[in-house]
Amino acid sequence: MPSALIAFVRTVDAVNYRVGRVAMYLFFVMGAILLASTASRIFLGVPINWALEMSQFLLSAYYLLGGAYALQLDQHVRMDLFYSQVAARKRAITDAFTILFVIFYIVVLLMGGLSSTKYAIQYGQKNYSAWAPPLWPIKSVMTVAIFLMLLQLISTFIKDIAIWRGKPIT
Repeated sequence: MPSALIAFVRTVDAVNYRVGRVAMYLFFVMGAILLASTASRIFLGVPINWALEMSQFLLSAYYLLGGAYALQLDQHVRMDLFYSQVAARKRAITDAFTILFVIFYIVVLLMGGLSSTKYAIQYGQKNYSAWAPPLWPIKSVMTVAIFLMLLQLISTFIKDIAIWRGKPIT
């Protein structure tokens, strides 16, 4: 494999690893917000209007930003009935072929995310609720996460081709 592709794979893997590890902590932030909301409601009798929506935004960021990390660690759900018993080279060929369909889907999703984020910024789109938060921050996170997933898919594709050629990238 050319050294530029190896550098690309290592860079993308390093970035997605770090982003995924940081995203894991969003779950604790979300838990703290929900705990504060519950405590406020029980002890002070005052509900926190923004807590539910903020926890939904954090949960969305958590699983979107963690998607590329899960792909990198090969932790996505798949039907392993026959797949796990196939030789590594044949799995790499199968993965390299099928990942092209996923890349196409993610590119279309990225185009929609860019359009939606642009719209939210341009028109100051807000959520229809009592809190009415602006939607551009979560839409921006969504678009960045989809882009990171696309980069990870390309990295995985390159690694599959390397395995197929008999020279895996480590």
